[in-house]
Amino acid sequence: MKSLSLKLQGMSCAACASTIEKALNQTPGVIDGQVNFGAEQAQVNYDPDRTSTDAIVHAVEAAGYQAFPATSATGEDELEAAQRQAQQDLTWRVAVGVVASMLLMLGMVPMALPWHLPFLPPWLHHPWTQLILATPVLVWCGQPFFTGAWKALKRGSADMNSLIALGTGAAYIYSLFPTIFPNWFAAQGRPEVYFEVSAMVITLVLLGRLLEHRARRQTSAAIRKLMGLQPQTARVRRGDTLDTLPVEQVQLGDIVLVKPGEQIPLDGEVVRGPSTVDESMVTGESIPVEKSVGDEVIGATLNKTGSLQLRVTRVGQDTTLAQIIRLVQQAQASKAPIQKLADQVTAIFVPVVLLIAAATCVVWLLATGELSLALINTVGVLIIACPCALGLATPTSIMVATGKGADYGVLFKGADSLELAHKIQTVVLDKTGTLTAGQPTVNNFIAVEGTAQGNEQQLLRLAAALEHYSEHPLAEAVVRYARDQGIPQSDINALDVTDFAAVTGRGVTGEIDAHAVRLGTRDWLVDQGLPVEVTTKQGTSLSAYQATWEQAGQTVVWLAVDGNVVALFGIADTLKPSAAEAVDRLKRLGLTVAMLTGDNPQTARAIARQAHITDVKAQVRPDGKADAIQAFQAKSRKVAMVGDGINDAPALAQADVGMAIGTGTDVAMAASDITLMTDDLHGIVTAIRLSRATLGNIRQNLFFAFVYNSLGIPIAAGVLYPIWGLQLSPVLAGAAMALSSVSVVTNALRLRRFQP
Repeated sequence: MKSLSLKLQGMSCAACASTIEKALNQTPGVIDGQVNFGAEQAQVNYDPDRTSTDAIVHAVEAAGYQAFPATSATGEDELEAAQRQAQQDLTWRVAVGVVASMLLMLGMVPMALPWHLPFLPPWLHHPWTQLILATPVLVWCGQPFFTGAWKALKRGSADMNSLIALGTGAAYIYSLFPTIFPNWFAAQGRPEVYFEVSAMVITLVLLGRLLEHRARRQTSAAIRKLMGLQPQTARVRRGDTLDTLPVEQVQLGDIVLVKPGEQIPLDGEVVRGPSTVDESMVTGESIPVEKSVGDEVIGATLNKTGSLQLRVTRVGQDTTLAQIIRLVQQAQASKAPIQKLADQVTAIFVPVVLLIAAATCVVWLLATGELSLALINTVGVLIIACPCALGLATPTSIMVATGKGADYGVLFKGADSLELAHKIQTVVLDKTGTLTAGQPTVNNFIAVEGTAQGNEQQLLRLAAALEHYSEHPLAEAVVRYARDQGIPQSDINALDVTDFAAVTGRGVTGEIDAHAVRLGTRDWLVDQGLPVEVTTKQGTSLSAYQATWEQAGQTVVWLAVDGNVVALFGIADTLKPSAAEAVDRLKRLGLTVAMLTGDNPQTARAIARQAHITDVKAQVRPDGKADAIQAFQAKSRKVAMVGDGINDAPALAQADVGMAIGTGTDVAMAASDITLMTDDLHGIVTAIRLSRATLGNIRQNLFFAFVYNSLGIPIAAGVLYPIWGLQLSPVLAGAAMALSSVSVVTNALRLRRFQP
């Protein structure tokens, strides 16, 4: 299965989105297609053996709309050009409509006011003058509505265009008869014409669409901002030459020179430094990060103080920036569960409105016998019932929120995770690499036989040689400690390790120079029948050392050679500076915070105390972390798991919302719903607060949209006329409809002021 993101052009309401979605899902080979009206995007999962990108795009075009694959900057450029053209076209149509409508309304002033206005020429009110002014508005300005209505009719459906075309067309055609046969209509007592209604409604709806178009372009500002970060050129050293090349021509392994104050063009590894790099534009981290030889740097970040040379490690769509853009695009194109309610309503909304409009016309005609009254009420119902606001309520908020999250280094994989995050009640934090810095160091080392005949050096050499094969952070600490004690890396590498094996969560074993070497937990050695009640030459048992070190928050690793326990390592990891404050902020949000770790209870409690966490689950094996999350969920809690390692992946997938630390492994990020681009735990607070703000904003939008349609339709149908003689003019109905869509988008844009 493959996924495809499409940028769409030509939608005018939520019914258009339903039409495209139907066309996509009826295309052979398409497994699932979802259309986001607010984002003007479609997300399609398809079988590449049965269909292709071209066939999917053709299916959208056959439904009457335009589609561009959003997998490249070219697609964005085409869409941007199409949007600029559409906005320019709308502006001209609105300008012509405004001039003609104002003249038409001036011509109607003598009919509405009891006094004579001498500066208004009488011919302005003449029906033929009104016809001449209204015709270009209907034919040219209103052409998009009639074209859209005709396309919908050919598909056997109806949409917003159908409502506008029916309403304005009915007012215009009715007015033609009194204009052409004035004497007969005067004899019937109904000589009125409604050309100004037709023209003004079209102009107002177009004006609303223009304002909405401008506002919606602001909702995608985050994507344009991210794409604008990508430098266009790179200074590449090849041999003895230094050339400035377009980034598209830079290859993997090229050496790139970046001077102070310049943007780093592509992802790479520093081969000459040092310098400090401002990564805030990509990760949201406000403090510049020191970079030296061996460190990774991210393309589009800003080199601050020194000159850097780096080896390019990622190009094209593989760069971090490209992946972020792709993730934000996918999130903006996805649908939040709350959107289903709006979709279900809009799917039946237009047909129901057509029935209500027909009933309004019949009832008023039978009740009063006045065709003009029936017509005005019918047109009012058709105009005010447009479900635009309903269709925009959710996706516009999602678009703004996902873009805002990217600004703060919080990447949502989909709208569902953005919506779910506000329901979280319990946050479970992994210890190593999440709460702690993830760079443990050996604080204590003791050998049973002491330093006799270089015993400690020999044991360190064996331990480092074995741990050299492991990727565990504790193993790295042992190797680093051995080097710090004067054992060269070449000596470590020279030892031949055979039969190496790692037992997840317990330890490692292997054979070195005919010696069986084990490094791991005390319980693991006990399970293998090794004697652990051993006393050092100083007369203190290793168990006593373990207890003391664990009380100080250290993890204890036992070393055994040839079946005998010979030494202990006390390894400590430091708490991240932001951890305790972030936990306090989570608690102030009303959340329960817990910690999961494979470490022993003493060490776990020591770290938890520093982080202000009281709910601790220690000695949890990697395959038991998902069970631990299930246990929280069994208490009817919505749980978020935060982790960074491969061993956290099952728990991240099991949690209602999985959050991966961006500095962690790719596996953890793949299994998560939200990626925090930095290791700062305040990102958890940002994600949850942004989710809460977004859901509040969506609920406001849906409330206004539902209330607007629920109240507007009966008033337009004339229910107040028999009681108070109040009648809603189609002109006011058109203005209200346009303003409702603009107000929903404007309300969604308030999320741009969100502060974490």
